[in-house]
Amino acid sequence: MPASRGEPPPPSLPQAPARSSWLGFLPVSALEDNVRNMNIEAEEAYEVDEDDSEPVDSFCKLPLAFSCPRHLQPVQGVEMIMQTWRMRERMKTVSVALVICQNVGVDPPDVTKTQPCARQECWVDPLSLNPQRALETIGGNLQRQYERWQPRARYRQSLDPTVEEVRRLATGLRRSARDERVLFHYNGHGVPRPTANGEIWVFNRSYTQYIPLSIYDLQSWMGSPSIYVYDCNNAGIIVDSFRNFAEQHEREYVEQIRAGGPQAGGTELPPPPSLRNCIQLAACSKDQLLPMNPDLPADLFTACLTTPIKVALRWFVMKNDLGQLAPKVKLEQLEKIPGQFGDRRTMLGELNWIFTAITDTIAWNTLPRDTFQKLFRQDLLVASLFRNFLLAERIMKSNDCTPVSQPKLPGTHQHPMWEAWDLAVDICLSQLKNILEEDKTYLPSSFFEEQLTAFEVWLSHGCEERSPPEQLPIVLQVLLSQAHRLRALDLLGKFLDLGPWAVNLALSVGIFPYVLKLLQSSARELRPLLVFIWAKILAVDSSCQQDLVRDQSHKYFLTVLQDPAMLPQVKTWAVFVLSSVVQGYKQGQDEAVAGNLISICLNEMDEADPVFKQWLAICLGTLWDKHEEARGRAMRCNAPESLETLLLDQTPEVRAAAVYALGTFINSCSERTEHANTLDQNIATRLLQKILEDGSTLVRKELVVTMQYVVNSFPNNFMNLMRAIADEDDGTTLLSSSSTSTLGRVSSEDKLSRQVLQQRRSVVGIPQSMTGSVTELNRMGDLGILTTPKRGRKSVIGLAGVGTQHHVASLASLASMACYGPGVTAKFKPFYLKVVGGLMVLERDPDKEVGTMARQVLDTIYNKMVAAERERKGSGVFRSLSQAELHSVSAPGSPAKASFMLGDSPPGHNTTLPASFRQGLAGSVGGQHSLTLPSDLASKPAQAWLGRSTVSDISEDGGQETGVKTNFLAWSAKHFSSRLMNLGEDMVDLESEEYWARQWLYDRNEKVKRRAAAERKSVEEGSGRLDDQLGVVKIPQPPSVLAYEPYTSSLAVATRDSILLVGNKPGPSPQVTTSWGNGNSRVSQITSLQFCNSHERGLLVAGSDDGCVRVWRGWDESPHLVTGWTLLPEMVPQSLAGSRVSYGLQLAWSQPDQLLVGAGDAKNIRLWDCSAEVRLCDLPIQSDSCVTCLHMDKGVLAASFGDGQIKLFDYRAPPASARIMAFREHKQLVLSLKMQEGGKIVSGCTEGVVKVWDIRRQSSLTTLETNQPAVSLDIHQSAPVFAAWTSTQQISFHSLHEGKVLNQIRYHEGLLGNRLGPVNCLKFHPSLIQLAAASTDSHVSMFGYRRY
Repeated sequence: MPASRGEPPPPSLPQAPARSSWLGFLPVSALEDNVRNMNIEAEEAYEVDEDDSEPVDSFCKLPLAFSCPRHLQPVQGVEMIMQTWRMRERMKTVSVALVICQNVGVDPPDVTKTQPCARQECWVDPLSLNPQRALETIGGNLQRQYERWQPRARYRQSLDPTVEEVRRLATGLRRSARDERVLFHYNGHGVPRPTANGEIWVFNRSYTQYIPLSIYDLQSWMGSPSIYVYDCNNAGIIVDSFRNFAEQHEREYVEQIRAGGPQAGGTELPPPPSLRNCIQLAACSKDQLLPMNPDLPADLFTACLTTPIKVALRWFVMKNDLGQLAPKVKLEQLEKIPGQFGDRRTMLGELNWIFTAITDTIAWNTLPRDTFQKLFRQDLLVASLFRNFLLAERIMKSNDCTPVSQPKLPGTHQHPMWEAWDLAVDICLSQLKNILEEDKTYLPSSFFEEQLTAFEVWLSHGCEERSPPEQLPIVLQVLLSQAHRLRALDLLGKFLDLGPWAVNLALSVGIFPYVLKLLQSSARELRPLLVFIWAKILAVDSSCQQDLVRDQSHKYFLTVLQDPAMLPQVKTWAVFVLSSVVQGYKQGQDEAVAGNLISICLNEMDEADPVFKQWLAICLGTLWDKHEEARGRAMRCNAPESLETLLLDQTPEVRAAAVYALGTFINSCSERTEHANTLDQNIATRLLQKILEDGSTLVRKELVVTMQYVVNSFPNNFMNLMRAIADEDDGTTLLSSSSTSTLGRVSSEDKLSRQVLQQRRSVVGIPQSMTGSVTELNRMGDLGILTTPKRGRKSVIGLAGVGTQHHVASLASLASMACYGPGVTAKFKPFYLKVVGGLMVLERDPDKEVGTMARQVLDTIYNKMVAAERERKGSGVFRSLSQAELHSVSAPGSPAKASFMLGDSPPGHNTTLPASFRQGLAGSVGGQHSLTLPSDLASKPAQAWLGRSTVSDISEDGGQETGVKTNFLAWSAKHFSSRLMNLGEDMVDLESEEYWARQWLYDRNEKVKRRAAAERKSVEEGSGRLDDQLGVVKIPQPPSVLAYEPYTSSLAVATRDSILLVGNKPGPSPQVTTSWGNGNSRVSQITSLQFCNSHERGLLVAGSDDGCVRVWRGWDESPHLVTGWTLLPEMVPQSLAGSRVSYGLQLAWSQPDQLLVGAGDAKNIRLWDCSAEVRLCDLPIQSDSCVTCLHMDKGVLAASFGDGQIKLFDYRAPPASARIMAFREHKQLVLSLKMQEGGKIVSGCTEGVVKVWDIRRQSSLTTLETNQPAVSLDIHQSAPVFAAWTSTQQISFHSLHEGKVLNQIRYHEGLLGNRLGPVNCLKFHPSLIQLAAASTDSHVSMFGYRRY
């Protein structure tokens, strides 16, 4: 077992090479992980020349099996973001109140102004005009300044107003705005400072007095949502008072509600102004005065909010020490800057563009995400004011004023991005003199290019753990520029490729409207980038489908899909986007059908890229899912035939997608016709023929869901079939009785095992007319009805003397329903038998999830059948059912005619039997059964419990689906949320931990090979013995199968239904480090173990005698099932085989070819392609005996049989001509068979005879005899030794050179060592000369080689 993390390896094993740089000199994790697995380190190392060892490159070139994402990841989708980026409610400022209290010519009495002081208001000197004219000019300029940010708002000016005028203005704007936002701008430069009681000042009608206006009243008039701008001295007082008054309003509102609302005759209570929906911007804090610098405007705060570029440039020029490139620019020249704010090609437009990008960047990097969304993305006017507020804070801070906001913002006046702004302004103004005097052309700023470069640098080392890139908002601004758009899209795509967290960040900063608008572009060079970006977005947030359809932007992706110049990868992204658009969205499906998406996808089916084909099938499946019009279009285009060609694809994901698409095609039929029934039944039949034995759990899960749709389409027929099956399983029909009885569906496993439990009288065989595999389904359709087959090979236990009914105990018999009598098989059409038989096979699937899903579908049919029968007999009043009554439902018109036609309609009412009712039915008495109502439901109406079920129902009316489902679509979409731009995927990071872990494993493998060579040399020299007892382990059950891991001394031990791993824990001897259940059925047992991927992180393959194979990963720590499938469904478990000799399922593994070979008591040897997870071919064995051993090497497969034969196959040749040699010298069952170097084969049989063969000769080269019958025997794979447990009750070790005995073992080591128990299994280490012996007394002994 692995040592604990951090423990150094044994001193005999050198550590991995030291690593330099930041990785340090600590050993990698792999060094610690498998060190304790190796008993070889405790042995003496043998020096061998380097030339004798296999180079490391040979290990690097070996492919890895079962290492695809479907094996390494749980089949789950990516966690979708919860719409944090999309504003739940977009708001708009529709009304603006401009309240200006200037009283031009009269200064307020509480402030003494300096001389000279700031005089300009809205860039107008009020003293240069008469008071009234000046006041109107200021009001007009202020309105125009606001109109630049929100031109469509309703503006109202109130110049030197009274309290009543302010009230009418505020209430009128609130009334017209309704629930939208209203802005209240207050200029109080001509009135006293706000009072401590929360009052601002206005005038009386004659302008002889200052009148206070309470913020409490203003809140009531303005309501919410609102935004307030206070440009006056001590403005912070208003912000504090506002909060207090808002809380007071809320308290008063609650008190009025408790008091019973408004008085009689009064209107409805208006809600109080919510502080959360009110925004405030104040020019200074509560103890500060406004700046009086004569070079600055008096309303500096307002100027920053409404004319930010003008103020920023003036402030920059005033600070001459900052202007290194443009020191001679005068303030008057700033008024002559050419260009328009909206034209980004001019100096003024580009400065405004840069300013927007910088303020957005500062806000996004400083504020919390929800605050940023609220202030910078919800309302255009609010976003502009807060961008400009950041500038106001910087400029006001330099003049000893601190602007205040609610919500409060962190300080940003010293953010580093302001330096980038100063540099950009300096570079732009350096051209101003030449532009004005010499009429030179303006050269655009390099600001955005530099920021893109900085973003690219971040991407080169970017990850989720690092801080987000500061330049992300700038990248979005660059998308508006045609000159930089291509580079910006490329960098944005690379950023989104980092993962879902990056997509979430980009959406939160505001990417969505930008990339949505870009879909209107016709530039072909942008297509791959835009499609990639949209694939990334939809992989994380599928709700964007509605935006694409609403703007008709989905047509962009239809164009890309039809563009022959696009690469298959780009088309894959496009078809994924389209499948996301139509998935579960009726309007999207309508638009896709109108855009001929079905024809487009079918035309692309010939493409070789597997991911593209997978998503073409998924797109079709989502398109016609519950869409009758799309189904009709697909039928006219022969879409099912095109999809059926994908069922034989070499990629499991493609096959699963095809099954999914065909399943949704069946499920999309809302009105059943004879043509639709025939088409769907043909599709389901072909799916069972081609997919039932598929090796991928992905495919079989989709097959279960598809069969659920089939059952959903013909519920009456399947309920009748289930009733007949239940009758036969129970041994009798439901008869009336006063006692209760147990009523429950017999599972497929119980069906096969119950036969043996009932009676073991004779041996019957699998019919010769049946192939023993799912291909029998093909023949059933031609027969019309299933007849009793003839007896053939004796392989299973059945029920003797029961007429002509024969029960076959294999999974293939379930698929063909051969284990049921004529009462089932003769009454119903073969199609329904095939579907139920297929579901029964899937119920016994090696993968638990597949078995659970199939069981749920079968249980649902059964429950509906029982509940429908009860409902038919009366509303909750159950009377006894006679056999005649029950058979009247499903009895055929004649013995040779099916009981129902294809066009039967589904039942009108869908009910199921409740769990409490099922549990309340007790056992049978004298073969009589009765049904009684449980006591807890006796007083309830029938409909109160008939609709309940412990098993999810199958929707019959197209409503909500509650049946079995898979995560295949979500898991497939997860591919697009992972890293796709792996440009350097072929490059190996020589300093990565993964590389050093793999390198250590390769070094370990070479060391084992060198030691194995030294031990072989010692054996040939006769200088050692295999008698060093390494340890003895006691296990709970008798062991049956042993297997050594090839490059460690870890030993896998299998009992009937569990696997144990024996390794070296900290201690003197090996111990059981891990154990787990294999999950095989009660009637089967483990008969074979194989290690694959042993040169790296190994996998353990376990084969059981029912033909099933399971692959386990992480068996050295926390074992979990990687995959499982039925390799040989015609295999009969040994417990059901009766007197027939069977060795169960035997396996052989070829790492270079990714081939798993399985054979047993079956007609064929099956070769399984583990990379594609499909059957490669079947090699006929042409023998009536079972296969006992398999071994393969370099294209040649050797198989031994129970009758002593040995046959050689070239599995690269066609199956009919694959057999190349047969050896028949052994007269008894062959116990061990190994292919060694030089074309030699060594075999040993139960007679104790071992023979050495040359594959080029018909007769054996050498015959060695132990002179004792052998109970167990094993031959070393590379060393010239073999071991045997003979009738003398000892383990004897023999040399293949003249057969001399090297040594014998009778006792365990120690002073009082016990005698070895009866050994039933011997196993050599594949490389080292080590032997494990398993005895029937539940002991496992391990012996190592000891040199003299």
